Amino acid sequence: MILVCGEALIDLVPVSTGDEPAYVARAGGSSLNVAMGLGRLGAPVGFLGRVSTDHFGRMLRSRLEADGVDCRFVQEGDEPTTLAVVHLEAGTEPVFAFYGEGTADRMFRVEDLPADFPDEVTALHLGSISLVREPGASAFEAVMRREHGRRVLSLDPNVRPSLVGERSAYVTRLEGWVSLADVVKVSRADFAWLYPGVAPEAVAESWLARGPGLVVVTKGHDGSVGVTAGGRVEVPGTPVAVSDTVGAGDAFTSALLASLHAAGRLERAGLQAIPPDALHECLAFANRAAAITCTRAGAQPPTRAEMDAASVA
Repeated sequence: MILVCGEALIDLVPVSTGDEPAYVARAGGSSLNVAMGLGRLGAPVGFLGRVSTDHFGRMLRSRLEADGVDCRFVQEGDEPTTLAVVHLEAGTEPVFAFYGEGTADRMFRVEDLPADFPDEVTALHLGSISLVREPGASAFEAVMRREHGRRVLSLDPNVRPSLVGERSAYVTRLEGWVSLADVVKVSRADFAWLYPGVAPEAVAESWLARGPGLVVVTKGHDGSVGVTAGGRVEVPGTPVAVSDTVGAGDAFTSALLASLHAAGRLERAGLQAIPPDALHECLAFANRAAAITCTRAGAQPPTRAEMDAASVA
């Protein structure tokens, strides 16, 4: 099982209604999106985090269950659900305004962690805002440190500049997390903010030297590149008519993890020795999942059936 750890919140996604602005509430949060995507692709997946008992919280749990996500590690609380208002502008990355003081997903604490995970949990995925909002950030970082070397760790920082604080201090923390991870996925936009003026591939090489077996950089419509000790594999993007890019990166992450798992490569030795052709196949699969997500509003990752249909189209 791949256990996704982190936030579950509501995205308020803008929709066209004429002159008046309107928003549709959708299940969201990078961590929930990755879990949802893994479930839709048929990968064994669970979720570790805290959701509210309010209407939105029930909606989030129902979404996880409907997509086949194991919810035995989901904690419930009376705090309200975090809201993320999405601002979309053509040709730019989505901008999120978060309303999350004292909300359920960020109130997951170190003492709420299970003493251990069952043997069926072979990999954990972490990242995004759950690693920067306290007290949850300390709890999820504690998971990374405890499980480092015991289980495969996947990391996607999914940087939100409005939340991370001073850049240099955050970069120092992030580089510490990278040293704990086995798989790191990061976007070109993230690198542009983290390391202005430095080529993404150069940063990926430096991150690889910190310990991961695989570092993947997503480049929007230009595709993705994977860096391992054996070299670099680049796969072009999949052209589509874009509705919006909300959740596209998370869809990529879930498809990457699902394909690595299906190929028997979601283990430390398997990642370090993955051949170029196998990595190319995993990246192409992930590119396709992200592209499909871009064709519809909000974070709506594809199902396995949709992926199979797209592969023969």
